[in-house]
Amino acid sequence: MGLADQWDRVVRSLPEGWHEVALRLVMPDEGQRDRAAALLGPLAPGRVREHIRFVVSRDSGIGPNAARRLLANLDEEGIRGTLILGGQVAREAETEPARAPFVTQWDSLVAALPDDWSDLLCRVTLASSDDVPRAALLAAPVNPSRPNREVGFEFRVARQAGYGASPQMTRRCLARMDEDGIPGTVETLRALSDTQHAATQGPVWYVGGNVL
Repeated sequence: MGLADQWDRVVRSLPEGWHEVALRLVMPDEGQRDRAAALLGPLAPGRVREHIRFVVSRDSGIGPNAARRLLANLDEEGIRGTLILGGQVAREAETEPARAPFVTQWDSLVAALPDDWSDLLCRVTLASSDDVPRAALLAAPVNPSRPNREVGFEFRVARQAGYGASPQMTRRCLARMDEDGIPGTVETLRALSDTQHAATQGPVWYVGGNVL
């Protein structure tokens, strides 16, 4: 089945009043994947291994009909793949504001901290559990942990010394998640100021019986 026909099938399966949908185009052939990403350029696709991700919104310039035409262009070039729903379907009635990029959230978070902050315990919450493995890989330098098995992970930040990633490394890891098109939020769970490390690697937090 061609990609335009697959798109028609996806549209028929969507709930009435759908507003926005995230999709993944699975393409094992790397050569075709490069060409497909180029042809789908107006959709601002993201690439994760064999997947090409994009979003179709009824409010955007690239709506359902335009998306179908772009997929038909792939069919005309003999490009084959499997189109699947890649995330939640937003309805028109939903009023949740669009999430800011992780880097923007991080910059706002740091700007709100006191001037003498020294240690943070932070949490990243992802929009989809599908993104947990990839996000954890991209954020590996901050040593992510999942003490509560939530859809996301926690990590520590050390401003000057001690246990935790530096603020610069933290920002870079969050930027990598933005570049990969992974949506979510970052927040501060605990913050300390002007800690003095006496033969230790920094403070210890006990949260829910776990040492963090």
